[in-house]
Amino acid sequence: MGTKRYWNPDLSTVEKLPNALVVSCEQPGIMASAHWHAQVEVNYVFRGSLSYSMKGYEVTLGPGALALFWGGLPHRVVDTAEDTYYHAIHLPLVWFFRLRFAAPLQRQLMQGATLCTAAPAPEDDPLFTRLGAWLSGDRPELTGHAIEELLLRLERIAYQPHSLHQARPEAEAAHQAETASFDSVRRICDYIAENFREDIHSQDIALSADIHPKYAMSVFRKSTGMTLNDYVSLLRVSYAQALLMEDGHSVLEVAMDSGFGSVSAFNKCFRKLAGTTPSDYKRALRGPRGATAVFSSEISRG
Repeated sequence: MGTKRYWNPDLSTVEKLPNALVVSCEQPGIMASAHWHAQVEVNYVFRGSLSYSMKGYEVTLGPGALALFWGGLPHRVVDTAEDTYYHAIHLPLVWFFRLRFAAPLQRQLMQGATLCTAAPAPEDDPLFTRLGAWLSGDRPELTGHAIEELLLRLERIAYQPHSLHQARPEAEAAHQAETASFDSVRRICDYIAENFREDIHSQDIALSADIHPKYAMSVFRKSTGMTLNDYVSLLRVSYAQALLMEDGHSVLEVAMDSGFGSVSAFNKCFRKLAGTTPSDYKRALRGPRGATAVFSSEISRG
């Protein structure tokens, strides 16, 4: 019989690498505080189970479960079985837009839903064993192949029995996004991921995608449920969150290094997303087992 593990925020890297592929093959840790990151997250459970507290609901993943959710909203592992082992694959958001999901499902996932397989598939254990090795390795050709294979497996979830967990069912208007729109969103995501720590504006972002600023704002919000400013803020706060987990950084240094022009702008944006100030968040992490920083707010979608 094993023991439960507790998440150590000091060792977490995903928050600081919003445009990177981050793979964890381990026993999941119970989180004293929620966290968030810019990537979409794929979980595959080999054995045991783990329970998440998500945006307005909880979900438990058992052995053989495959799940997909966006990490941009605060989420937390609240419990696990003692023998749980899983793979957590964090994919940059740009890969999410390569998934050929129906537009309503895509929007539901971006708004906080979790997509799960309904039953274990015998082929998934060997598949994710290999994907974990290839994605964690140092051979770019294998990494690229593994990403393509992972995306295909995720797409198949929608064609098989599955469940969609969310805070409340919402009626979705009939909507079919055009390929050109998603190409624009991918280019926008690439540019923001590379430049979010700089002083960038909607005009710069639109220019990178070779589209009009008003169209850039419209197509991005239609596809993600977020404004351009919201997404830039998410990446900046995600990066700042990682710096706050480390010792030796003042709030001013974190604010400047994360792309905020002032401490006041940093405090306002951080509180809007996290429901607490950067200083209080940093102090909470220094408490027993990381203490508890309660994230009660979300990026505005109104």
